[in-house]
Amino acid sequence: MPAVRPTAVAGRFYPGTEAGCRELAAQYFQEPAARRAVGAVVPHAGWVYSGATAALGWSAIAAGEPGTIIVFGAVHGPDANVASACTRGGWDTPLGPLFIDEELAHALTQHPLIKDNPGAHRREHSIEVQLPLAKYLLPDVRFIPIGVRPSLEAPEIGRFCAAAARSMGRTVAFVGSTDLTHYGPAFGFEPHGRGEAGVRWAKEVNDRRMIDRIQAGDAAGIVPEAVANHNACGPGAIAALIGAMNELGGLTYRELRHTCSAECETVMDRDPWNSVGYEAGVFVTES
Repeated sequence: MPAVRPTAVAGRFYPGTEAGCRELAAQYFQEPAARRAVGAVVPHAGWVYSGATAALGWSAIAAGEPGTIIVFGAVHGPDANVASACTRGGWDTPLGPLFIDEELAHALTQHPLIKDNPGAHRREHSIEVQLPLAKYLLPDVRFIPIGVRPSLEAPEIGRFCAAAARSMGRTVAFVGSTDLTHYGPAFGFEPHGRGEAGVRWAKEVNDRRMIDRIQAGDAAGIVPEAVANHNACGPGAIAALIGAMNELGGLTYRELRHTCSAECETVMDRDPWNSVGYEAGVFVTES
């Protein structure tokens, strides 16, 4: 029996019980997806803040009925690799485990920048918080988790993954996990002052700079944009996702929702000084 990674943030970032996850997921997925997506940008904060936004992307991914989903994640902790994957076993969720597409995962680690390094994922939340949503919609789907650091080589990671999946005949979808501008004294970033005006600038101006890069399919510009303007915590993941979309070709980005924690209606005591941006959008074939 393959090893299964235990949850690290269940009960904190999302409900720790099957009943709790199903209750929230049922609320998030009340409406069928309007689009069938090949790729999606999704946020990875606690579900109370960004779960409903992330669900929009996942609903569109599930509508395409992929056999495997490659999830590019942010890297919040130390990791010397440009990209760290898990190639064996599965990851647990309160809804039961999701298992890795081991054959494809092994093929991906033939790229010199993609290392088999499950230890890098032990405490990282950016991919884990997505998996109960995936499990709810696609209980038998296989997945491959790849944490991607903010490197100028990140687009090459995505391009290689898309080409490898295509060569192996896989029906694969791609997800990039990131939050946007972290604004306020809690994050040490408040160039436009403390309070409502600064939080509004973070969402309407600074987040939009990054979203415009995504919209343009500018894989090479994502990491430099984040370095210059501090408007994404997972720029490597997004650059890899766009690299994959550019490799596949013929896809258009459609924004589904752009919001921030300061606008979250489900949090009783919103923080007027600190806010994090959240984006959901999908790459689709226009017809």
